[in-house]
Amino acid sequence: MTYTAVKQHVSNRGVPPNDFLDQLVAWGKDAPDEIFVRNPFSDIYSSVFNTLGPWQGIPHRRAVMLEVMRVLAGFESSWNWNEGRDITNPTSVIPDTIEAGAWQVSANAMNFGQELKDLVLDKVGTLDGNAFQKAMKLDHLLAMEFVARLLRRTTRHHGPALRHEIDPWLRRDAVAEFIALM
Repeated sequence: MTYTAVKQHVSNRGVPPNDFLDQLVAWGKDAPDEIFVRNPFSDIYSSVFNTLGPWQGIPHRRAVMLEVMRVLAGFESSWNWNEGRDITNPTSVIPDTIEAGAWQVSANAMNFGQELKDLVLDKVGTLDGNAFQKAMKLDHLLAMEFVARLLRRTTRHHGPALRHEIDPWLRRDAVAEFIALM
């Protein structure tokens, strides 16, 4: 695929690699619609409404989620699927709190909703923190679905989203390009 807007610079992280974008777009095409519908939670859509809203249906919301995931992965790991523990985080000390993968999620994020536990249990077979870390690095489809579902529950697990650090790097033209790519 040819990328233009989605290859825009993110903070001091550079630009996302094509392989990352290829996987993100492929997942976005096939992800269940239920991930992108309105819900009662104060979620990522509430958080970025002033930057990327108003919402124009499921395809637009789907593309907004991909744009958030593109920028957030840049902040969290510079798009590194194999990123490990955040050594600057003093709470990252046990298997359930150690971050892993492109979005630096930890197993304790499953506490934000039963659907997150069910997803991990279905795909990994256990809720064990070490197994979760390994899965977030190796099973990219799981990692993308997990972070999207998590962002639909809360922004509190991702500091850059919570503190609106990602907002200046979110781009409407990237959302439009994601729509066209899907």
